Amino acid sequence: MDLYYILCILLALLVITFLHDLFQKKHAIIRNFPIIGHFRYLIEKIGPELRQYIVANDKEEMPFNRSERSWIYATSKKEKNTFGFGTTEQLYEMGYPIIKHSTFPVPESSIEYFHKDKSAIPCAKLIGKSHDREKPYRPMSVVNISAMSFGSLGSNAISALNIGAKNGNCYHNTGEGGVSLYHNLGADIVWQIGTGYFGARKEDGTFCFDKFKETVDSNENIKMIELKLSQGAKPGKGGILPKEKVTKEIAAARGVPAGGACISPNNHSAFKDTREMIEFIEKLAHLSGLPIGIKSAIGESAFWFDLAQQMKEKKMGPDFIAIDGGEGGTGAAPLAFSDHVSLPFKVGFKRVYTIFQNIGITNDIAFIGSGKLGFPDRAITAFAMGCDMISIARESMISVGCIQAQKCHTDHCPTGVATQNKYLQRGLHVDTKAERFSSYVKGLRKEILQLSHACGYIHPCQFIGTDIEISSGVNKFSTLEESLGYAKTKVPFTSMGELF
Repeated sequence: MDLYYILCILLALLVITFLHDLFQKKHAIIRNFPIIGHFRYLIEKIGPELRQYIVANDKEEMPFNRSERSWIYATSKKEKNTFGFGTTEQLYEMGYPIIKHSTFPVPESSIEYFHKDKSAIPCAKLIGKSHDREKPYRPMSVVNISAMSFGSLGSNAISALNIGAKNGNCYHNTGEGGVSLYHNLGADIVWQIGTGYFGARKEDGTFCFDKFKETVDSNENIKMIELKLSQGAKPGKGGILPKEKVTKEIAAARGVPAGGACISPNNHSAFKDTREMIEFIEKLAHLSGLPIGIKSAIGESAFWFDLAQQMKEKKMGPDFIAIDGGEGGTGAAPLAFSDHVSLPFKVGFKRVYTIFQNIGITNDIAFIGSGKLGFPDRAITAFAMGCDMISIARESMISVGCIQAQKCHTDHCPTGVATQNKYLQRGLHVDTKAERFSSYVKGLRKEILQLSHACGYIHPCQFIGTDIEISSGVNKFSTLEESLGYAKTKVPFTSMGELF
């Protein structure tokens, strides 16, 4: 066979491969970048060896290292997510947590299941009950999708997450961009309202109660309202949607001009102090009948003292509080805000929780934690601190294909997750990625339940600070309760059956 025929065969193989890659639905990178996309998977396959001997090890990449991402990828694909030959962690490293198992764990064979999804873990609290809301809500999952708006993420990613949330029996937070068509694919949703008031906005950018009620009344999937005060990515600064992402569709949905950056104010125009915020919350609750909560990163403490005191005296205010750690954040932000503004999750959560605990109203509200908590050990730590639920954002993105390229703010996300580029979005096949997210959230909950049973508990809300020890060096361990300086308030709980 002469060279001409060899070249023809090679060319034919390349064409066949190109066409196959272009229309396959399993891998976004290969779908968006036929042929050359295979090199990414080749490099990934030999990546551990390259990093170990040439670049970096599996624990050095940030903000999520290779081991963390590999666990999410494997869980979302229903592949083996167990590891052999012992831990690679440094158990005596400062701050390393150890979960203390029970000598007599709960036999998993004795567990009575109340839902077809055996990983289901309902929230132990009925949110809105203490404030007599017309439509109190008990989320059927203690793990839910954190706020990521249509605009920050593309339509395919939002669609995949929403369908995945429906199949995974958890709720989907809309982010401050409002309720889009892609949030309406069947999952329960929490409508987040930020300072831009998208979905309930007058032409001058102020809040419109009539539009708010219209949005709630026209969407039965909205189960709660979350008022965003600040977020971990850029606390004290409004939302930033770069102009590259402000398409005509997004501009129309938000009620802003297309072609320019969409910048939300850094403060709410609907209220100016704690008293007015509580009044605003009560008006939203009256109009909607829904539980109303707030989300905030943590800075100064005076507001939280004031809020807790007024809630105690007036017996009104938010039904849930979502605490976002400074290590969290999916949005675009100035570097100084990402790196230096707001307290990390454990510190911030402790400060807020203990304020409400000292006032005596921790069980009147639900606490939601956020900030790199989408792993079983971190989730358990959050529950032991007093969280009733956790919200996950970047971990959700990773489960639907994000490779941590850190191009979210450029509109050039190579996997089609955080971009409005139609070509790049086509690489993210909605049904395939919906299944991936559903598998991830179920897998995470399954391991949370397994850890709970290993420690003698039925529900993760039963964890307390003495169940976890924190390393501060060789033979220097203290309980989480001792390290943080407070004991979690016991959450009323009798059985899983009462939660379904």
